[in-house]
Amino acid sequence: MLLVAGVDEAGRGPVIGPMIVAGVLVEESSICRFEQVGVTDSKRLTPQRRMKLFQCVLDVAKGVVFLEVSPSEIDEAIRSGIGLNELEACRMAEVIDKLQPDVAYLDAVDPHPDKFKGRVRKYLICNTRLVAEHKADEKYVVVGAASIVAKVVRDAKIEELKTHGDVGSGYPQDPRTIAFLRCWVKEKGCLPPFTRQTWKTARRILDEVLQKKLI
Repeated sequence: MLLVAGVDEAGRGPVIGPMIVAGVLVEESSICRFEQVGVTDSKRLTPQRRMKLFQCVLDVAKGVVFLEVSPSEIDEAIRSGIGLNELEACRMAEVIDKLQPDVAYLDAVDPHPDKFKGRVRKYLICNTRLVAEHKADEKYVVVGAASIVAKVVRDAKIEELKTHGDVGSGYPQDPRTIAFLRCWVKEKGCLPPFTRQTWKTARRILDEVLQKKLI
């Protein structure tokens, strides 16, 4: 029986919180069960629908793996010149090695999917066939399943951070996230430890607020 994995991430772009890289392993013959219940790219689903499908994925899959990539780990990759694409490729390889599929479908983040596939292959130990494509979470239901797992786990991590205040979604476009960061820097003189310090949004807020305090 052919074992198929889908691998995707959630939280690549936010200024607050981790990135989650997730993989779902399923027998090829069981993929139709994902299709029957409406598994698709997590961005197309409401939070309530994602939670229901998340449980379905857990019920059907032979294996589910996710890795949390912390803001500090992302910052280190940026500062060292490794870059986010390389870091994500490394973590995807870890997920694939844990699942040991015959073939793995990846949502490629690089402008050149073949280049991204080569990056993942470089870190891979197992002899899995890789298929990397843009918008794979829309094209392959097993990647959609992985996107649901990644998004649900990422959302749970953001909920945990709300003990510090209303962090919003963590994305730079979210006014609540920006307001939270401004308030934190104003009160404490630094960015929160769960912020990606290398993001332009974070650096801009830090500079603006501290400059105003000096005037």
